[in-house]
Amino acid sequence: MKTSYSLQILFVEDNIELAQTTVEHFELEGICCDHALNGLAALELMKQTQYHVIVLDLNLPKMSGLEFSRVLREQGNDVPIIMLTAKDKLEDKLVGFESGADDYMTKPFAFEELLMRVKVLSRRRSGEVSIFKLGELTVNLTEKTVCRNDDVIKVSPTGFSILEVLLRSSPKPVSREYIIQTVWGDAQPETNSLKVHMFKLRSALDGNYEKKLIHTIKGVGFSLNEEP
Repeated sequence: MKTSYSLQILFVEDNIELAQTTVEHFELEGICCDHALNGLAALELMKQTQYHVIVLDLNLPKMSGLEFSRVLREQGNDVPIIMLTAKDKLEDKLVGFESGADDYMTKPFAFEELLMRVKVLSRRRSGEVSIFKLGELTVNLTEKTVCRNDDVIKVSPTGFSILEVLLRSSPKPVSREYIIQTVWGDAQPETNSLKVHMFKLRSALDGNYEKKLIHTIKGVGFSLNEEP
């Protein structure tokens, strides 16, 4: 019988003994916990799985925790990150938050506290807001409706999924790779599928309006924001 997990998290830690113990504790709590030894390995795992929370050591080989966090945020990935470190100075914590971390814990830590923080961050993300507003644009994620001013805009299911990805990262740009991974997952879309869906979404969202909301960021991807 396949085990049903309430959450999927990624633990990025080069201390194998600590990693094994922590993974076992999470599994006992009904939480699926994958482990990566370094940031590069973690990025590979994230191509296959969308995690609810990432628990990340600051001092990692090959790619530091700070570098890993910055890469994710630059890609437009908003997965909650808890950063672990032996450093407890305020300036170290501030650097961690500036890199994109959502929470910070010092080693050694009590698993019970880590578990509580993981649950809090996962609830915060899954239960964030169901209605997004950006200037004239209003998107209801629960009812799957899109309005601009008083106009109801028809968007395809795939177009809506793309719009949600852009909304959750707005005004930061989102890479094409991240949109494809988030919307299509392991089922790779046909060539130019993203291009076609972006064209249709743009036409629906911006076609009849002077102020454009979807922007192409050369060499990066797309962003959703009001023009200055």
